[in-house]
Amino acid sequence: MSANGTRSPSRAVPVPSPDTETQQPCAAAPHAGLSFSLKAFLSRLGPGLVTGASDDDPSGIGTYSQIGAQFGYGMLWTMVVSYPLMSAFQEICARIGRVTGHGIANNVRLRHPRLLYGIVTLVVLANVFNLGADIQAMDAALRLILPGPVGLYGSLLAALSVIAQFLIPYNRYAHYLKWLTLSLLAYVAAAFFVHISWPEVLQGTLAPHISLSKAYFLALIAVLGTTISPYLFFWQASQEAEEVRTTRGEKALRRAPSQAFAQFNRIRTDTYFGMAFSNLIAFFIILTTAATLHEIGENDIATAAQAAKALQPLAGRWAFFLFSAGIVGTGLLAVPVLAGSAAYGLGEAFRWNASLERKPADAKKFYGTIATCTAVGAALNFTSLNPIKALFWAAVLNGIAAVPLMMVIMAMATSRKVMGTFVLPAYLKVLGWLAAVIMSMVFAGLVLTWRA
Repeated sequence: MSANGTRSPSRAVPVPSPDTETQQPCAAAPHAGLSFSLKAFLSRLGPGLVTGASDDDPSGIGTYSQIGAQFGYGMLWTMVVSYPLMSAFQEICARIGRVTGHGIANNVRLRHPRLLYGIVTLVVLANVFNLGADIQAMDAALRLILPGPVGLYGSLLAALSVIAQFLIPYNRYAHYLKWLTLSLLAYVAAAFFVHISWPEVLQGTLAPHISLSKAYFLALIAVLGTTISPYLFFWQASQEAEEVRTTRGEKALRRAPSQAFAQFNRIRTDTYFGMAFSNLIAFFIILTTAATLHEIGENDIATAAQAAKALQPLAGRWAFFLFSAGIVGTGLLAVPVLAGSAAYGLGEAFRWNASLERKPADAKKFYGTIATCTAVGAALNFTSLNPIKALFWAAVLNGIAAVPLMMVIMAMATSRKVMGTFVLPAYLKVLGWLAAVIMSMVFAGLVLTWRA
């Protein structure tokens, strides 16, 4: 998702080299006198905060809850390790969009055409299944507080999401829905209403025991898949590219290098703060479910009601309401991103008018793809899939789909043919390749232990 913070007017500055751009003195920045003001800082955070909340979508909530219930405090370390990796990779994707003026699929089409349809197909399939899992989860969560037939609420919410995307700009839509996601802070509060073994928390966070088992690798790729998600790669790059096309005075950085310092600072601040919010919530979801469900022997979450129990020490009989608000709020934020990133991928691959800034009549194939992906996802409401289990498997599928995509993204982001003088600085090269290698190793571990 794009980190679209409020811009400060940029002034001409020297073109930064890849290794020195982050070390320029503050005096060179536009409006340097305001750089540390609270107002200037907060003005950058809205979109990044929404990005972080969307990353904790129903699939994320379901996955983290299952991890806490199954492994207790033993996988808290993944939140520490994944934070710099997920933040760096989102920054890399944003840079690709801002530097080139094109999304991920368009850049693959231009530089690696033989890989295009395989990459886009993989992302679309993962997105549609994730859509279905999220819609199912919203349906199950709402039925905790409003009894009704299976599939009804999910279908209505899916239709509402599509209508909203057709009629309302996403930024305005997200501005209101992000307040619903604050219900996720209940997991933070709940942690202080239950008994927690803090020595075990420290051990699970800083000195974990890693098991070479199928169950552990399956959980690990699910955690990584829901934090480092392919759909956010596509969304972030495409939103940056769209802003280049639609915002007056802004250009792709290869054409307007003087804008680089301000844009990279904006992207970095918003992205890292938003991802910090995301991982903080994820950490406490694992912590709270470990201290509640795992401690009473409920190690396998099969229903929404079970998952909501983690909030009972804080909310009592209101636990179902808080859980439902979190699932529905993050779901309504994530569904447009999932459908939109699939539509951006297909639109860029087939050279359609792919833009949320265009009216539906001017981008019929693009909006038609959004509606079709959401409808197919909603149809999963009426299958025999367990909605809570589907959330976990959606995360696993995202983790598997991320492996080849991350390799291709890193190849483009480190290529001067793609990025010109704005190839990645050293710290992003290290973190980006490290994220890709770790994801590949976890996938390899899952394959090797699958039949064990």
